[in-house]
Formats: sequence, structure tokens, C-alpha cells
Amino acid sequence: MTRYWYDTEFVEDGKTIDLISIGIVAEDGRELYMQSVEFDPRKASQWVKDHVLGYLKRCPNAKAIHGRDGLYYIDRADHKQGQCTFIEPMEYLGQLPRVGVYADCPWRRRDQIKYELLHFMNVDTYGKPELWGWCCGYDWVAFCQLFGTMMDLPPGYPHYMHDIQHVLDERGITDDQLPQAEGQAHNALTDARQIQKIWEFVNG
Repeated sequence: MTRYWYDTEFVEDGKTIDLISIGIVAEDGRELYMQSVEFDPRKASQWVKDHVLGYLKRCPNAKAIHGRDGLYYIDRADHKQGQCTFIEPMEYLGQLPRVGVYADCPWRRRDQIKYELLHFMNVDTYGKPELWGWCCGYDWVAFCQLFGTMMDLPPGYPHYMHDIQHVLDERGITDDQLPQAEGQAHNALTDARQIQKIWEFVNG
């Protein structure tokens, strides 16, 4: 078994939950952060526009074109195929060019996010995932929908996740007693790190 702490950012309208980004921290120190190119920023609430969209990670390999509504719209539009790739030209006659992906590009299609999750949480390699979130009902739905329905979750994955807020409520721990958060709030990876920190605090 391997424990994972994770968080998502999403657009929701009371009927659908549309993934924006996901951040995961594994107990062995590995981290994963990805942003979807498939959400519709026009459907985001003003709060999401103010607190999430403007702080999404820019791809350092993309053209830095500043638009009236902010770089994140342009950056996302430049990655319609997801993670950006490179092609190295032939060095010798007859040698095929080498194609690869930029590891520092945060953008992914939903199917790319799914396959990276399957690798990151490979049951054969790391054992059954134990998933932790914070007030994570919507995070869990966003996670499951990457695979289809909850019944489409990979073999060995749980059909539930643990909510650290339940532990805080049971122990009477209030927000002012928790470790101070570091980094940009409402960034999925920053929040996943904070959830790990809280878990270690209550289990220390």
C-alpha cells in the first residue's frame, strides 16, 4: 500500500465538475502536477477566475503572448494536444529524428492525465493506493471521472477516499491549530502538500 495526498481545482456549475488541475504527493516523496487543456474557462465562476486560473503554471516552452484576459488563456490554447513535444533533427544521414515531450510542460489532455496517474499509482509497483484529501467530495468525483465512471476505476484502486476533515472534526482540531500553509493557495500541488502536512500533524 502507498499513501497519497491529493487535491484538484475544477469548474463546477451545480451539475458538472470539470477538472482544471490535479496535484498529488506520494509518501515516498514523488510528486505529480498536471493541468487539463479540456476545461472551459468561460464557465468558471468569478472566484475561480480570481483565485485559480490566474495562478495556473505557465509552460516555459510556449510563446509568452499576453492577451487582454491573461496569459493562461493563450498558454492553454497553445496546448490543444496536451503536453508539448519536441523534434530533434537528424544528425546523420539515414538517422530518424528523435521525438520527445517537455517534462516541464504542465498541460495534458484528460487521457494523458489518466495514463500518468496509472503510472504514478501503479498497483503492481507501489501497492494499493490509500487516497487522502481535504473536504474532498468533489475532488473524488473529478478523480473518478478521469477513468469514466467510478466502476471504471483501475483494478486495485479503492472506491472511496479518506477525508482529513473527518479526523479534524473527531479530534476537535480547529483551523487555527493547523500548520501554516506555504506557497500559492488554491494551487493543486501546494494544497496536496498542505494536506500531507496536516495528516502528519494529526498523526505525529
